[in-house]
Amino acid sequence: MSAKAIQEATGKRLLGERLGEVAAPCRFVAISQDTDWAQLPTLHPWLLTEKLVVKPDQLIKRRGKLGLIAVGVNFKDAQEWVALRMNKDQKVGKALGKLRKFIIEPFVPHEFTEEAYVCIYSHRKGDTILFTTEGGVDVGDVDAKALKLEVPIETNPTDEEITSTLLRDVDSTRKQRTCAFISALYKTYVDLYFTYLEINPLVVTATTVYILDLAAKLDSTAEFMAKTAWGEIEYPPPFGRDATPEEAYIADLDSKSGASLKLTVLNEKGRIWTMVAGGGASVIYSDTICELGGASELANYGEYSGAPSEQQTYEYAKTLLSLMTKEVHPMGKVLIIGGGIANFTNVAATFKGIVKALREFQTKLQEGNIRIYVRRAGPNYQEGLRVMRDVGRTLGIPVHVFGNETHMTAIVAMALEKRAVPEIPETETHTANFLLPGGQAAA
Repeated sequence: MSAKAIQEATGKRLLGERLGEVAAPCRFVAISQDTDWAQLPTLHPWLLTEKLVVKPDQLIKRRGKLGLIAVGVNFKDAQEWVALRMNKDQKVGKALGKLRKFIIEPFVPHEFTEEAYVCIYSHRKGDTILFTTEGGVDVGDVDAKALKLEVPIETNPTDEEITSTLLRDVDSTRKQRTCAFISALYKTYVDLYFTYLEINPLVVTATTVYILDLAAKLDSTAEFMAKTAWGEIEYPPPFGRDATPEEAYIADLDSKSGASLKLTVLNEKGRIWTMVAGGGASVIYSDTICELGGASELANYGEYSGAPSEQQTYEYAKTLLSLMTKEVHPMGKVLIIGGGIANFTNVAATFKGIVKALREFQTKLQEGNIRIYVRRAGPNYQEGLRVMRDVGRTLGIPVHVFGNETHMTAIVAMALEKRAVPEIPETETHTANFLLPGGQAAA
């Protein structure tokens, strides 16, 4: 399961297409830099006849408390409110980013007592449904106050379970309507492969149910099954971290390959960079860097795995090195080329791709005072390490190379200067008990 957050507009579109009569239609307009405001009233006449709510739609939490919601405005005021904020910097916690996406909806007049909170999230044993009759910006600690219904895998909650477990505090005039909504919501949650769905507030009036604020995540690995139901899905980056051209390039490379090539830039000015083989290994290396005090300097997160070719690894390494060498750090930078023991990836082939990129960036690596630490094992790993040692002698920068005699994450402590770099004598032995295509036995 790969849980990826979606925009509020996307979530409301998906729910609106499925919930039918158990809730009021989800009416909204998604606003971007390219929106033609003159055409909007023609497409959505209610923009001129109803009071409106306008807010950013960029995975920002607690928008009300941040003053990022305009309530009860008319269409002209909404346009002016967006214009004042479009492409402007906004600080949310420690993140600083630009506001580029907004959503406009009809304003729903309601009483405070009609607000509620509902959330569904998935975990190893099934799903959990949370519900409380308190909702809105001051909902507080929902884990402490919400009623919970556990739904085991491949089961559905009955109306009786929903009513008796979650709706104990709902008055009789709204209990049946709320139960029907939660039942339909859970079915939609399962059918569309949501992994997280939070509505706050959920407004339950005497006549209908309104979805006001929504946050959701989808299981992106289910796209091949849910593509028809989903339609076009955009997974926005976290607020304050717009996707870089380099990330977009690797994502495109990944989409055209049977291998896995991932890259996320965390801190472009950071001095600790990683080029890790394997998704599990990438987590371990990042955790180790943070545990040893390097969190603030960790520049990227990513992995290459699934037997990428020499050319694909070269493209990946070249992209990473272009980011790493953009600026010179006064303390120099370190590149950790790590991994566990490969199952079927030809280590020699991938390392030849990395070496090709290193040679291409030799001058910039020297200018940036960059040190490289390598640890790898698996099919043809000794040939790969030999190639890496050879290039280390010509790059003019420190390159420390280790195989399976060294613990997988030991090079992190060396790179962060938490332990000395040991002197490992070079040995000329056979590459492995077997060779993959393109492998070379040592003399």
